[in-house]
Amino acid sequence: MPLASLLARSGAPQSGRQCTHPQPQDAPMRLSIAAQSTQAAAPDPLPLYDARTLTDGGGLARIRLADQVYTLRITRAGKLILTK
Repeated sequence: MPLASLLARSGAPQSGRQCTHPQPQDAPMRLSIAAQSTQAAAPDPLPLYDARTLTDGGGLARIRLADQVYTLRITRAGKLILTK
């Protein structure tokens, strides 16, 4: 399935530069401390995608680049593997 379709189905912004995803319960404290220390920092220009969103909650997703198809795998240890 095309990445744009996955993103549209998941509700992730297609033209934006960030994707929201669930945070651990202690995240508000960490985020507020980080916001205080980086208030003058410019926003990250790179797009951010949650791997669980790309895999539709599973462990595998196919990603196409030009005429090549790659497989993105989330391991049991929570690591990502991208193979051709």
